[in-house]
Amino acid sequence: MNAQPLNPSGDPRGCPVEHGSPDGLTRLYGPDVALDSHGIYGRLRKEYGAVAPILLEGDIPAWLVLGYRENRRVLDNARQFSRDSRIWRDWKEGRIEATSPLIQMLGWRPDCVSQDGEPHRRLRRAVSDNLEAIASRGIRRHVTHFANKQIDAFDEGSADLVSEYAEYLPMLVLTRLFGLPAAEGRNLAVSCAQVIKGGEDALVHNGRIMEILGQLAERKRTEPGPDFTTGLLGHDAGLDEGEILSHLRLVLITAHTTTSNLLARVLQLILTDSSRLAGLVSGQLNVAAVVEDAMWNSPPLAVLPGRFATVDLELGGRHIREGDLLVLGLSAGNLDPEIRPDVGVSLYGNQSHLAFSSGAHECPGQSIGQAIIETAVDVLLHRLPGLRLAVPVEELTSTASTWEARLDSLPVEFAAAPPRI
Repeated sequence: MNAQPLNPSGDPRGCPVEHGSPDGLTRLYGPDVALDSHGIYGRLRKEYGAVAPILLEGDIPAWLVLGYRENRRVLDNARQFSRDSRIWRDWKEGRIEATSPLIQMLGWRPDCVSQDGEPHRRLRRAVSDNLEAIASRGIRRHVTHFANKQIDAFDEGSADLVSEYAEYLPMLVLTRLFGLPAAEGRNLAVSCAQVIKGGEDALVHNGRIMEILGQLAERKRTEPGPDFTTGLLGHDAGLDEGEILSHLRLVLITAHTTTSNLLARVLQLILTDSSRLAGLVSGQLNVAAVVEDAMWNSPPLAVLPGRFATVDLELGGRHIREGDLLVLGLSAGNLDPEIRPDVGVSLYGNQSHLAFSSGAHECPGQSIGQAIIETAVDVLLHRLPGLRLAVPVEELTSTASTWEARLDSLPVEFAAAPPRI
């Protein structure tokens, strides 16, 4: 293949290989991605290098950034790569339907991740201040409470730690932090997962989330409490109605989906490595070290949406046009052979992974996610003596979408769970 640039809209100036799409470009959605997303990243890297043209749902063109250094350049340079999708050329020129599932992940909203500069700083301050406030109010106590309730519901001697633990525990904690009834937790967890997954149901589930959050905000105006919602309503940044609801949505979806995914991956690492499990049980290893491994090798968002080029420029040898969409391959970047020629080498203590993004939009809720995961693992190991994987390692499977790869199940066995003290 020659080294000339290739336009993701399908105007080839290189020689794309046929992958089943009308333009010969790889679709980053559908059954092939669900079964082998890492294989697709590898083929794209071999074919195009650090930046590859792909198609998103609805065959919408975009660039997938695969290189670690290229991801850093995009994430750390808001002047050239904006988060404001109102400059997205395909949107401006009417090629994106208002009902497209991509809108749930890429569309502009009056929240901090959709803006840059001073508007971003004002809104992010409101989010960060209130996340810090709730993190200081006994979050580990809430996690312990709900983790014990989940474990109490396990069948004697066996459980699936994905469907019976990791998928719902973070949302149950978030209901407490938001001031929502715990009974809303399971339905909200399902809806959040559907929004991230995309497809025809994404819009319906997003509507359900917004309806619940709208009712919550209305109630908290007359019944304030020590929660994230009340904090947003009263913050001196002066958020309006749309900004409040958009930030409740943003934090709820991202905090739950990323934490639940990462918790499942951490449990997978523990239960498929006897030395890790023994180290945790004996106290010679801490959960934070396992979380770090997971963030390098299985970040909770495999692909981060998205950035929009503010000018014509070169990135990874490709000509990017003003208004082009770029999506960030966090998983691919973390495994970039340019920085990790041997993925088997331990990265203990190295926190320069891409899992929490980078730059001005780096995730502000890292400490909360870490607290949920560490406490959830500690409670589980304390409550379930003899915890072990119930199936051969090779039987564990994952299903991917454009944005993430989730562990399907994690069946375990254990001695009878002792009663809570």
